[in-house]
Amino acid sequence: MMKKNPYAISFGKIPSQYISRDILIEDMVDTLSSEIVDEQAFKLTGIRGIGKTVTLTAIEKELRDDKNWIVVDLKSNSDITNDLVANLYTEVSFLRKFIDASMNLSAFGIGVSISDKSPAASLDVALNQILKEVKKQGKRILVAIDEVRKTDAIVDFIQEFQILIREDLPIFLIVAGLYEDIEDVENTDGLTFFLRATRIEMKPLSIAIIKADYKRTLSLSDDIAAELANMTKGYAFAYQAFGKYMWESGEKEISEMVLAQVDEALSQKVYDKIWSELRASEKWFLTFIVQKDNMTVNELLEQTKKKHNEWSEPRKRLIEKGIIDGSVRGRISMRLPRFKEYVEKNI
Repeated sequence: MMKKNPYAISFGKIPSQYISRDILIEDMVDTLSSEIVDEQAFKLTGIRGIGKTVTLTAIEKELRDDKNWIVVDLKSNSDITNDLVANLYTEVSFLRKFIDASMNLSAFGIGVSISDKSPAASLDVALNQILKEVKKQGKRILVAIDEVRKTDAIVDFIQEFQILIREDLPIFLIVAGLYEDIEDVENTDGLTFFLRATRIEMKPLSIAIIKADYKRTLSLSDDIAAELANMTKGYAFAYQAFGKYMWESGEKEISEMVLAQVDEALSQKVYDKIWSELRASEKWFLTFIVQKDNMTVNELLEQTKKKHNEWSEPRKRLIEKGIIDGSVRGRISMRLPRFKEYVEKNI
């Protein structure tokens, strides 16, 4: 057994022990790298802790290893075009030479001042020229934005991005964010292009793969590994949390202490934030829903003495937030592991 705990519950960093979404990552890399590209913008979405950031990081890593790609990480609340151009100037040698030789971007704090050239009218125009040089060199640029939110900067950049791809320039975009944050951007006037961009919902991890991982890494029996894997419900953060605390305990059974530690981690890292964003009516319905892992809508309405039209809006929001699964018509099931215990504690 390794001395260092291979599991981690820090967001954004790829743990030494994690279950890669190989098929999704391979499909994305193949699509982006194909000779004829049909899509240049993608949206990774899902609930907190489902693995969006780790997956985005893995895609970036694959492309960074390809000499034909330039990968740039940006923040949605920054001056995106300025940061993109500045990053390209700083990190890419052939673009630094190109900008210093042919463009005056000193007014934007980028490059050197060229006395015999007028300052660029705007960074949008400069970016257009830079991308033409990138295309001439046979390269492609991926802009990756994690935890995307609707800001003036992201709206402006997506509008500019739409113009750039119409000119067949080699720039690609992947954003990752929560359902509601992605939808806020999608529903902005003038961003029809972004609404139509490929949306990829992050699904739970395979229970069978989690079981095999726990059995091998933690040296657990088949039954205990299966029980532990089922308790995660395929939720990436729970997979890491259960692994971390089982490893630290050194035990081969699931103890009350491990459950308490996992519950605390889920609470502090994920569930407190989810709970704080719920409306009173959604919290109220959840007090009934968590009583069973799976129930019919009729059961819920009978218990709550409510009508279908009173349930429809809370249902929609609870599904969008990834708390319940409504994919089977007429049934409701919990998607989040140990959420029953969390709700009971917070009622």
